[in-house]
Amino acid sequence: MSDDLALVETVDIITPLVDDPFTFGRIAAANALSDVYAMGGKPLTALNLVFFPACDLPGEILSDILAGGQAALVEAGVCLAGGHTVEDDELKYGMSVTGTVHPDRVVRNSTARPGDILFLTKPLGFGIVSTAIKADMVPDRVVNEATRWMTMLNRQAADLMLECGASACTDVTGFGLIGHAVEMANGAGVTFRIELDRIPLVPGLMELVSDGMVPAGCYRNRDHFQGSVGFDLRIPVADPRYLPLFDPQTSGGLLISLPPAAADRFAAEAAGQGLFAARIGSVGFREGKAVVVS
Repeated sequence: MSDDLALVETVDIITPLVDDPFTFGRIAAANALSDVYAMGGKPLTALNLVFFPACDLPGEILSDILAGGQAALVEAGVCLAGGHTVEDDELKYGMSVTGTVHPDRVVRNSTARPGDILFLTKPLGFGIVSTAIKADMVPDRVVNEATRWMTMLNRQAADLMLECGASACTDVTGFGLIGHAVEMANGAGVTFRIELDRIPLVPGLMELVSDGMVPAGCYRNRDHFQGSVGFDLRIPVADPRYLPLFDPQTSGGLLISLPPAAADRFAAEAAGQGLFAARIGSVGFREGKAVVVS
């Protein structure tokens, strides 16, 4: 727009992940806002995008969904400027979001540097939990924990990464942690080294994996991206411990690449603010695969 002002535009629409319509609305809004935060932007306005089966569901459900979305916008300080509703056979909801950023302070997903440290600001497993919810095979405590994370805005983590001078960032969504890590590593021409034992998971997640509650998207991500990944030779590629790394996330955390000194500050500040920030690996010069998991 000018030498010191650029726009960030994004749009995201999802199908229900949880049973409660208000909570679904909050998750959809947090998910849509996330792309702006990942680029270091400040979201300003949003437009509702609703696809609603009016003949099959009562209008009160739509009201609750929109109220949930509005609650997330209020928390984010974003103005709802309008929207559009379409009658459809399948319920879907999301937002188009407009934000601003200084052109020189855009955080890109292609600028990680060798020597950087990798942080993840939410645990993994939301796709697996959502699959288990649909099958009614998940304890309430696991649902509540996953819901708490999915409704959480990435604003605080984004503010801190800007203060600390992040090299690169992306939000972890439909391609899973590995898919987005591959994208970041390829964009920068580096190799991401991820430590499997450091990956944070929603509590109780591996029990759901053992029960077969793994979404088809998880396997699609694995099939598509595993050729770009070097796996620990001591752990077979089919080991279920790898599956959460490919799990498609909705309203996932930020994957942040920070220079070493900035990483130490980020970790200390995050701990002081009560912000979740798991150190999951590092960035090296390109050696074969885009991502190495050990």
